[in-house]
Amino acid sequence: MLRAIAVAGLILGLIAVAVFGPRMLGDDEEDPETGTVNESAAANTRCDLLQDSPCRWSDSSGDWEVSLSKLGEGTQGMEYRLTVVTPEHPERFLAVLRGESMYMGEYPVPLGNQAGNEYAARFTAPFCAVDATMTWRIDLQQGQKPIEGIPVKLVFQAEPH
Repeated sequence: MLRAIAVAGLILGLIAVAVFGPRMLGDDEEDPETGTVNESAAANTRCDLLQDSPCRWSDSSGDWEVSLSKLGEGTQGMEYRLTVVTPEHPERFLAVLRGESMYMGEYPVPLGNQAGNEYAARFTAPFCAVDATMTWRIDLQQGQKPIEGIPVKLVFQAEPH
C-alpha cells in the first residue's frame, strides 16, 4: 500500500514538473542588441513606453515596435502620440487604454495608417482625480479582437494636469 502511494506521488510530481516547469524556467530577459523580448517571456513583462521607448518584440508574423511621446499640454491635459510599426496591415487597428493602477474603463484610440506598416494616433489620457500619476496600459486590437502573442505589457504613467 505504501509503495502505491509513493508511486502515485511520484507520478503527480512528474506531471506537475512537466506542466509548471517551463513557466518557472522561462527567460524573461530582453536581448540587449536588438531590444526585443524573448518570445518565451511572460505577458506580464512590463515595457514603460515613456521610459523604455520604443518597445520591440518579434512574433511569427515579424517585428513589432511601439513608441509613445509627449506632445505637450493640450486643452484637456497632456497629449501623447502613439506610433506602432507592425509586420502586417491590420484593419480597424485600435489601441485600447485601460487603467493599470486602477480600473477606469476602456478608451479605444483608433490608429491611422501613416506610411507602409506604420500606424499612429494622438490622444489625451483620461484624468484620474484619485491618483494624479495614473498608470495606463495599452492593449492593441484589430477591431474587437485583441492581438494575440504580445509578450510585453505596454504601460505608461500619465502626467497630472
